[in-house]
Formats: sequence, C-alpha cells, structure tokens
Amino acid sequence: MQDISCDFLNEMESDKWVCDFAFAVDIMQKLNELNTKLQGKGIFAHEMYLEVKPFQWKLGLFAKQLNEQKFIHFPLLKTQSVTQESSDKYSSQLMALQKEFIRRFADFKAVEGLFDLLNSPLACDIETTTKELQIELIHLQADNSLKMMFESKPLVEGFMLLYIQKSFKI
Repeated sequence: MQDISCDFLNEMESDKWVCDFAFAVDIMQKLNELNTKLQGKGIFAHEMYLEVKPFQWKLGLFAKQLNEQKFIHFPLLKTQSVTQESSDKYSSQLMALQKEFIRRFADFKAVEGLFDLLNSPLACDIETTTKELQIELIHLQADNSLKMMFESKPLVEGFMLLYIQKSFKI
C-alpha cells in the first residue's frame, strides 16, 4: 500500500501531471458554467442553443490559443510551465471536445433557422423562413406597435400577445 501512495505522490510532483491537472480543472470550470446555464428553470430549447453554439466556437478559439501557448482563458494552466508538447495535446483534446459538441447538437443546428424565428419573429429574415409563414411575418414585421409590445415582454407573453392580436384582430 505504501508503494502505491509513494508512486502517487511522485506522480503529483511531476510538472507534466500538475499541468494536466491544471488544464482539467480549467476546462471543467468552463463546462460547469455551461451546465449551470443549461439547467435554468423554464429555459427553451432555442435559448439552450444560444448557450451551446458560442461554447462550441470558444472551444475552437481555446484550442488555437493553447496551440500558440496563449493561456489567457486558462488561469491555473497559466501559472505552470507548459511544454509545447503538452500545449499541443490540450489543443487536440479541445478540438475533439468541440467535434463531440457539434455531433451531439447537430439536431439543434438543423433547426437553427426556426430558433431564430422563435427568438425574434419580428426581426427574423423573411427569406429564410418557410413559404407558409412569409406573408404572415411581413404583416407582423410591418406593425410597429406590435413590435414594441412583443419586444417589451418575456418570450411566452410576447407570443400570447401575437396570438391574441391575430385571433381577435385587435
């Protein structure tokens, strides 16, 4: 048992191990921040995607910067003496993580245009919407008073206002 604990202590004193651990802690902090944002109560799918999409981009940026030995977004790793070999390893791990995020959220990417419509129907690009909605959107987007009412309310209330407006021709 003492041999195992001695090996572990020796490993912990290794610069490489400390760098790996610092990288793991830094990236886990970023993943935990994303996880917290995705767990909000009453959050819609398109709002979740608005958190995931930039996170995917950030992973690419982080990978590029780590490859160049720029550690600005990795505060613990910045305090270590990181070799180019380790930096390249972390960069490739981040690229693999980015690819996995892209794969797992491919369904969200496929309906990104609908998310834009949901997020802001009064500002979305009419040309990118379905043909069935284009005429309706033109009428909605032309109504400035409706725009102000919709934009001043939370999303669900805004859609309720649109529904009431349309149903009762108010």
